[in-house]
Amino acid sequence: MRAADTRRLGRTEVELTVLGFGGSQVGNLHRPVLEGDAARAVTAAWDLGVRYFDTAPLYDHGRGERRMGEALRGRPRDAYVLSTKVGRLVEPHGIEYDYSHDGVLRSLEDSRERLGLSRIDVALIHDIDPYNHGAEQPRRFGEAMAGAFPALARLRREGVLGAIGIGVNSWRVCQAAAEAVDVDCVLLAGRYTLLEQEALAFLSLCERRGIGVIVGAPYNSGILARGAAPGAQHNYAAPSPEIAERVRALEAVCACHGVSLGAAALQFPLGHPAVAAVLPGSRDAAQVAASVRWLGETIPADVWRELKSRRLIDAAAPTP
Repeated sequence: MRAADTRRLGRTEVELTVLGFGGSQVGNLHRPVLEGDAARAVTAAWDLGVRYFDTAPLYDHGRGERRMGEALRGRPRDAYVLSTKVGRLVEPHGIEYDYSHDGVLRSLEDSRERLGLSRIDVALIHDIDPYNHGAEQPRRFGEAMAGAFPALARLRREGVLGAIGIGVNSWRVCQAAAEAVDVDCVLLAGRYTLLEQEALAFLSLCERRGIGVIVGAPYNSGILARGAAPGAQHNYAAPSPEIAERVRALEAVCACHGVSLGAAALQFPLGHPAVAAVLPGSRDAAQVAASVRWLGETIPADVWRELKSRRLIDAAAPTP
């Protein structure tokens, strides 16, 4: 596969490059990135054929959107797809959750101003999951379904947005939203990867319904890019002994066939027909180049067969 290859996002008219650029890391999520490094990372993605870019107000109180907008400014606007999130407002005192109808309209307007771009193509309701809201999650979810979604649906009808959906790290929340409202797509972070396939039944639902899936965090916070080396992280924390051992087993199978672990991790989600794009978050130009290289690596069918026979990936998982 090539970074510039495209797939349609579900039943919409939006076309994404199969490799997207996730803006969380250049937006200083978890660790700071220098302005120049952030700009060079976006430029490297563009030069290597990536035309799908994602960001969010959450990333460094809006600075992530500003950086993304500055890096894309001057590019032909019809040549790329941009997604951002709604549900958080950037206030002088910090970030404030707001999944109301009016809050979402204000969020999109603020995002356009920070980006300095003429339009946003895909809007995603952000983080309506238990990890972010705890016991308040059912109330926040209900607020988003009753407030945020109708606001986005109206903008979709008016042609202002090309696609609407949700962006979370829980397939169960994705499924609940898909059953409640007419989403076009989901950005599912870290839950359909070489390490985790519990979301398979939900992806089958997406395939039947024509809901496009964007797989975020395909490296599970880096462990599927670096391997289980000292300092590796899984879901932004040190991996458990069980996860580390599983990653070492995945690495061993890949090594036997002369395949990079990162290549298997990046290409595996794209084997599912519901998946339109993978969206790793790159901190610098070198990480972008590595993803492009891994995407183009040839993976023999024997790799997937052996991973299944060793029960390292689900036997029912479609593979590239």
